[in-house]
Amino acid sequence: MTNLNIRNVSYSYPDGTLALEDFCLSISSGERIAIIGQNGAGKTTAVKLMNGLLKPTKGNILVGDMDTKEYTTAQISRKVGYVFQNPDDQIFHNNIESEVRFGPKNMGFNEEQVDKLTNWAMDLCGVKNYNDENPYNLPYSIRKFVTIASVLAMDSDVIILDEPTAGQDKVGLERLVHILKVLEEKRKTVITITHDMEFVTEYFDRIVVMANRKIVVDDNVDQIFYNHEVLEMSMLKPPAVTKMAKLLSLSDGITTQAQLLAAISEKVKQ
Repeated sequence: MTNLNIRNVSYSYPDGTLALEDFCLSISSGERIAIIGQNGAGKTTAVKLMNGLLKPTKGNILVGDMDTKEYTTAQISRKVGYVFQNPDDQIFHNNIESEVRFGPKNMGFNEEQVDKLTNWAMDLCGVKNYNDENPYNLPYSIRKFVTIASVLAMDSDVIILDEPTAGQDKVGLERLVHILKVLEEKRKTVITITHDMEFVTEYFDRIVVMANRKIVVDDNVDQIFYNHEVLEMSMLKPPAVTKMAKLLSLSDGITTQAQLLAAISEKVKQ
């Protein structure tokens, strides 16, 4: 399995715009981490550096024992798979099965392994019934799962999901949660960028908050959404569950629906 170590990384775009500054983060194999913050905070730049799509202007990123500066994006993708925020930026085949097969095939898996990984990923992501469909004939939400399947089929140790809940209905969210559970069972590391605070509080324990191209805080979920200074600095709003807990004068640390219902039940008993 693969650990990630990001050491004092900064990144500037070719026009000189500073997108990330002195970014430090260590991620152990099997962790589930959400990176949150307003647009422009540097979240997507940070994960593209982890995947090798971008190279640090300063500092180093180690994927296992691989320094991303010394390897191609294709080589790093064997360890770190990245699902783009917009599926249309990722899809380039004219049918779904070809899209999903492309990754494992080009990573050098034999035909039997390619078949196994492709079928597994398509089944897990609920797109197996669309084998021969052109992805662009399908709704946005389904195209999102096509891109997730194409990355999962590569069997990378680390999976990065950029805004995975965008455009999803209740069925899509339930499928996404199931995928997270399967990846957890497989000890895959999952890094998610999202603006969906309910998704964050329900399914992620470790939260990295970013603002102004830097990490503001790296902590567990209940510490972040009850920290007024952090929320103000990062311009984040707490999830509805936390707001309700505060309105009802319940104890701090309530971030999930289950915790809220338990606290209300306890208060009623008293």
